Amino acid sequence: MCGIVGMVGQGPVNQEIYDSLLLLQHRGQDSTGIATAEPSGIFHLAKARGQVREAFRTRDMRALLGTIGLGHVRYATKGTAGNEEEAQPFYVNAPYGIVLVHNGNLTNTRELTEELFSKDRRHLNTTSDTELLVNVLANELQASISGLDLDPDQIFQAVSRVHERVEGSYATIALIAGHGLLAFRDPFGIRPLILGTRKTEAGGYEWMVASESLVLENGDYDVVRDVMPGEAVFIDLEGHLHTRQCAADTQLAPCSFEYVYLARPDSIMNGISVYEARLRMGDRLADTIAKYTPTGTIDVVMPIPDSSRPAAMQVARKLGIEYREGFYKNRYVGRTFIMPGQAVRRKSVRQKLNAMSSEFKGKNVLLIDDSIVRGTTSQQIIQMARDAGAKTVTFASAAPPVRYPHVYGINMPSRQELVAHGRTIPEIAEELGCDYLVYQEVDDLKAAILEGSDVTDLDMSCFDGRYVTGTVSDEYLAWVEGSQTS
Repeated sequence: MCGIVGMVGQGPVNQEIYDSLLLLQHRGQDSTGIATAEPSGIFHLAKARGQVREAFRTRDMRALLGTIGLGHVRYATKGTAGNEEEAQPFYVNAPYGIVLVHNGNLTNTRELTEELFSKDRRHLNTTSDTELLVNVLANELQASISGLDLDPDQIFQAVSRVHERVEGSYATIALIAGHGLLAFRDPFGIRPLILGTRKTEAGGYEWMVASESLVLENGDYDVVRDVMPGEAVFIDLEGHLHTRQCAADTQLAPCSFEYVYLARPDSIMNGISVYEARLRMGDRLADTIAKYTPTGTIDVVMPIPDSSRPAAMQVARKLGIEYREGFYKNRYVGRTFIMPGQAVRRKSVRQKLNAMSSEFKGKNVLLIDDSIVRGTTSQQIIQMARDAGAKTVTFASAAPPVRYPHVYGINMPSRQELVAHGRTIPEIAEELGCDYLVYQEVDDLKAAILEGSDVTDLDMSCFDGRYVTGTVSDEYLAWVEGSQTS
């Protein structure tokens, strides 16, 4: 999971891309990068470790010249989080010059690495799958060119061949020097990508593509639509939009975890409001809580801020139990789930949350969280509630048990680190230290997200073990577990 944005403007785009990355900071905090291009084709690039506000200095922004650009915030799922060389964007100088950012995970990296070396004669300098992707695109674009000029047909032909070679999830934005901005999405639409436009005072049109709709809305863009699975969008330097379906077989199956946790609640992706989906998760979770726990003894419902708040409000409303805020959140600590390494996550929990004793003392509390992944955070939160004086602690997850690795762009590579793997719900409750534990049902989560939309399927692989691309084998999962760490 990363955050990406691209813009074709009538004037300088550096500041607007910077502002957009601030809005996407929740999607990645390991590193960030911005690339811009002048009409002549000259690229300007700045990238560094850390968050947006600390990565770019005034001198960096002044050097990012051009009316077309892209940006990225990274949450490492491939390669090494601390390796600055793996910060995006990635650049190749032929053909024309390409700068690319990518959100997602490629699942055939071993095969692509071998092909790029033995067949395409391309050098890779990192273990990042984004570097693989930009080289595959460059190679296929080179093969599509006939003559000196590059036209949209040739670009779309190249993207079609990228789809044939690449497996996994990828929402991608690229700048092609002297030509324009290209964006495309994998044939399953696993990771989000949204297109928007606005009319300038001079009468021209500016375009933006981004991971979440809130970025477009904040910039006063009209949301045109989601980029469709397998579709490519090319915007030339004059602001003309060209689109084409570039994949033979497509099926929209967006990642369910976007709606559970990853995306901001004020975003709409694939026509589904994240906030409203989380409210519906709370409605359905309330029914399950009432079925499996003695709700008559619960005094208050409390969310684990922030992403579980909509679900918690609905649980409290539907069960007729008082809603209270018992945890105060330090907003200067990042999202612990996306921090690299268990030791860092464990240390950050108590820096991030403080339990207010007045809300817990002598009460039977029902805590609602968006999900339980490794259990590290949940264990500490439950203990904090007890230390603050809670009489009993019931813990409920708005998502089902996470029992399987996630290979499409979320950092859950190993089954062994998942607290629900190989355990029954009572065993998980004992491990976490709560009196009662309730999970959302798999079917209820799917129904809560899809209700009222035209979307018919989701990637729920971390909950049900069904990998929508159909290319994830047991051998691949074993290789991931043996070669990657979180």
